[in-house]
Amino acid sequence: MESKIQVLATVKIQHSPDLYKIVDCLNRTLKKNDLMFGLALDEQDKSKAVFTIYRT
Repeated sequence: MESKIQVLATVKIQHSPDLYKIVDCLNRTLKKNDLMFGLALDEQDKSKAVFTIYRT
């Protein structure tokens, strides 16, 4: 059976070196609720990060 990942929300925010700690904490805490969180640098503006919430 194939698992489908659904994007629930995406937001661009100012990049900070510690943002990954928040994403890691959210992933560890809320994975049992079928939620997953992602963080990536914005392709056009490397000073921004793209934070995404997924339902798994």
